[in-house]
Amino acid sequence: MAIGAEQQVNGDGMRLYILLFLSFALLGGMMSSQSVPAAIFTDPAADPLHPARTIAVHIPTHGVQINGITYQASGVGPHPTLVIFHGLPGNEKLLDLAQAVRRAGWNSVAFNYRGSWGSPGAFRFSQNLEDAEAVLAYLRDPANAARLSVDAHRIVLAGHSMGGWVVVHTAAHDHGLMGVILISAADVGKQGDLPHDDLVALLAGCTGALAGVSPESMADEIHGLSKASRFENAAAGLSQTPLLALTAEDGFAPDADALAHAITAQGGRGVTVTHVATDHNWSDHRIALESTVINWLEGLSQQSAERPLGSSAPPQASVARRR
Repeated sequence: MAIGAEQQVNGDGMRLYILLFLSFALLGGMMSSQSVPAAIFTDPAADPLHPARTIAVHIPTHGVQINGITYQASGVGPHPTLVIFHGLPGNEKLLDLAQAVRRAGWNSVAFNYRGSWGSPGAFRFSQNLEDAEAVLAYLRDPANAARLSVDAHRIVLAGHSMGGWVVVHTAAHDHGLMGVILISAADVGKQGDLPHDDLVALLAGCTGALAGVSPESMADEIHGLSKASRFENAAAGLSQTPLLALTAEDGFAPDADALAHAITAQGGRGVTVTHVATDHNWSDHRIALESTVINWLEGLSQQSAERPLGSSAPPQASVARRR
């Protein structure tokens, strides 16, 4: 075979290889994108009559007003609403999740507890639970719900880290919620088992954005929390609430797993647990985090719509999933 002909064949072979590689890459991308909701990478169509809006809110709670923000979805409302609870101190606020959820047609609300990130007052763990109740009361007030286009019957709570602890105990006695999402949830009540000095060391870097506290004072409060503040004691109250628990490689996964098992033991059938090999803040799995939450919310909406009128059973079967 002449050298020129050999070069021609090799060249054609290379072009064929490149075409096959691109085809498989495109197919693989299409297959993997099937689990990624369009809201992750696509803006919704503009609605001039009912545009998306970003609205600052000031929520009254025990004599002060804490600050928050509502990401209002476009389109005719009222919209289902996700309320996001940040952790301690709240450096990770999940605002990318808030925006993605809005693109998916949900409102999202983020706020700061008393004494955190500029909200007035002094920070206290017990007050976080009071502030959670105040936020829900604010969103369910008919005037506020109308102004913010909130469907008060379709509210889901999402809590990260300490915020998961707030969400667990809020949802345990508030049975008007549509569902609950826990992201790297930390059982604050369980932390009371740690020796005081160890707990102080753990809290040493958490006071920068908090008012009126020190690592020592926070450790004292955690040690003073009652046994009822542990996850396990909220299980009975969550047995009828659909719950998604997202766990990471941060040492807190056993807390969520134990809660899921306790809820199931109480007859709960609406628990989904998903574990991902990432850090506490999901630093390298943001798309996975947003996709999992949006897909779960979409399924929750569909199942809620299919539920018979007056049914109190949770719409989702219990699942324990690992990846």
